[in-house]
Amino acid sequence: MADKKSKKDETPEDDEAPGGGRKKLLVIGLAAVLAVAGAAYFFLFAGSGEAEAAAEPVHGGYTALEPVAVNLAGGGYLKIGITLEYTADAAAGGHGSGGVDGSKALDLLISTYSQAQPADVVGARDALKEALEQKIIEAYTEDGVPMVMHVYLTEYVTQ
Repeated sequence: MADKKSKKDETPEDDEAPGGGRKKLLVIGLAAVLAVAGAAYFFLFAGSGEAEAAAEPVHGGYTALEPVAVNLAGGGYLKIGITLEYTADAAAGGHGSGGVDGSKALDLLISTYSQAQPADVVGARDALKEALEQKIIEAYTEDGVPMVMHVYLTEYVTQ
């Protein structure tokens, strides 16, 4: 009888072990399938949208504008020259010789810097340049397509 009792005690454990192993295998397999599906979704769908949104416009050329003298708000003046780096879309557009006309950029340059104090022109040069660049890029964006990529300072003299 002792043999029968020990066999009964061992039998349920042996039956549960293969079933428990199958359950563990099923859970691990399910987790692996979900991980692969998530990775596939990320690389195929989510990654492509970010790459397109973050794509830098293609370089089309440069337009150098003549330097201008700007009277500063607190007295003194700034002689400043800029060059616009335009996109391939602007070069291919119906602007005649390609590129962009600098009149809007010069107007924005004068209005931005004429409101600045002499201390701002010297101390906050990079902040003023960044503000000017954002205004110019916005002004030269047509139908959601930017025509200007960057603005470079080519002359910067204060007095």
